[in-house]
Amino acid sequence: MHRFRVWAPNAQTMKLKLANALLAMTGPDKMGWWQLEVADAVPGVDYAYCIDDDETPYPDPRSLWQPNGVHGASRIYDHSSFSWSDATFMAPLLADAIIYELHIGTFISQGTLDAAIGKLEYLVDLGITHVELMPVAAFAGDRGWGYDGVALFAVYEPYGGPDALKRFVDAAHGKGLAVLLDVVYNHFGPVGNYTGKFGPYLVESHRTPWGGAVNLEDAGSCEVRRFFCDNALMWLRDFHLDGLRLDAVHAFIDRSAIHFLEQLSTEVESLAAEQQRRLTLIAESDSNDPRVVTRRASGGWGMDAQWSDDFHHALFSVLNAGPREGYYEDFGALEQLAKAIEETFVYDGIYSRYRDRIHGKVAKGLPQDRFVACIQNHDQVGNRAIGDRLRQIVGFDRARIAAAILATSPFVPLVFQGEEWAASTPFQYFADHDDPEMARAVSNGRKEEFRAFGWDPRSIPDPEAASTLNNSKLDWEEVSRGQHEEMLRWYRELFRLRKSKLSLHGRPPRCPRVTFNEGERWFTIERDDLTIVCNLGLVDRTLAAPFPKKILLASRAGVEIVQDAITLAPDTLIVLG
Repeated sequence: MHRFRVWAPNAQTMKLKLANALLAMTGPDKMGWWQLEVADAVPGVDYAYCIDDDETPYPDPRSLWQPNGVHGASRIYDHSSFSWSDATFMAPLLADAIIYELHIGTFISQGTLDAAIGKLEYLVDLGITHVELMPVAAFAGDRGWGYDGVALFAVYEPYGGPDALKRFVDAAHGKGLAVLLDVVYNHFGPVGNYTGKFGPYLVESHRTPWGGAVNLEDAGSCEVRRFFCDNALMWLRDFHLDGLRLDAVHAFIDRSAIHFLEQLSTEVESLAAEQQRRLTLIAESDSNDPRVVTRRASGGWGMDAQWSDDFHHALFSVLNAGPREGYYEDFGALEQLAKAIEETFVYDGIYSRYRDRIHGKVAKGLPQDRFVACIQNHDQVGNRAIGDRLRQIVGFDRARIAAAILATSPFVPLVFQGEEWAASTPFQYFADHDDPEMARAVSNGRKEEFRAFGWDPRSIPDPEAASTLNNSKLDWEEVSRGQHEEMLRWYRELFRLRKSKLSLHGRPPRCPRVTFNEGERWFTIERDDLTIVCNLGLVDRTLAAPFPKKILLASRAGVEIVQDAITLAPDTLIVLG
């Protein structure tokens, strides 16, 4: 016996298509739900819905399995049939985390979850505690980043489908690794989204960069909110994921008395208590709004952490001598990097030239381990014109400096796949929109976007070409070669240091203190029991040393200690303790 349920509040009739039969459903109830129980419907059986006079069968908006793609029929899937072996696993504290972001399609040549299991031991050796998967919810086409998901309860079949994700999580837990998943609740993808056939999942009363906004406050929003909350709970409960990273929450438009994020954090906290597990919610937000990570009892929305854009932008702009475009217009001074390290938000209620308005609010009093920092991530690499990485932009020595500042920062560090060995492969924007008109629009739009920044459109990789995906796949043979091997050793040393020093993890540390000289381009960062000294100037720099003189790590040769002074060559960073 299987009970089929679908929310379609405005439908007059609803039929279940099962094999070659069309079966009338009962409803709608007062909340807009239709249902039907079928005795011989078992896992593995395909089904779809026909609405009113439309004879087209549409997949279930809550489909757990789309084996034939997002346009095909849904298939009954039984979560209870999988045998787990992770009953004793408990995710590490987020304050102790070192996160590794990866994209299944490019992390490993085969592009599957099962193949990625073979690299879990490598991540353990690197020092990673949490693996963060870019979205795996089903989307249209044979390749993509995953942020255009349309069947949000189903695992993308080319990655291996739902059982493959469970095998990956179970294997990761077996090696002591927690697994986080990117989820996208601010829009649906442009191809294969059939939710609008069923109900008001989107509204035109508010607009986002992707079109109409997700309906979080208008008529019918209670069931739309339920859809997304149930989706989050499914990933955590049925796939044993340890947390979610919520994409671009600043694109939520919700003036409800209980904000959607507050509702979600309340429900996830209840699930964590019920299952006696440590579950984490991380938001991506560029609003610099402390409410995102403020506890609900203090008037916030209760996210455990959020990505820290200001730290990335400030550090990247200090290291990169090239032109500053887009949001980088607002950065470039050591003073801003110092403020990001000491106070988290650079734009905390001050004027932003890029936005041409006052932006943000002071984050004073918020623990800095509620912020996830990076020097590279899928956006900061993939949204560049050719997907070039930090090493290609600022050079090997400065990439090592960036890694050290990240690893010794007061934030939770996140590493993007291949960063740790200065991978030469790019990470480019790729997609496979099976609507030809949409594909042409995406390809042309990408070229025009970067033409405005002075790029020759012919040099921009075509997002719709299969070669763009293939060019973005990591080359694991690099790991043991030359500077790649040297960079990998550096990351391992940095992460060992981070785990060995209480000032860098595990307890609320004293806020860092940054001293700098803007003109001479040097700075120091003082932690409880460490001092980081860096020279980004063009000449050797000698500094008085009222701090420890034992060198724990040096990014390169070119350090001399004489009595109470330290001399650093250009583009050199040392960690003293």
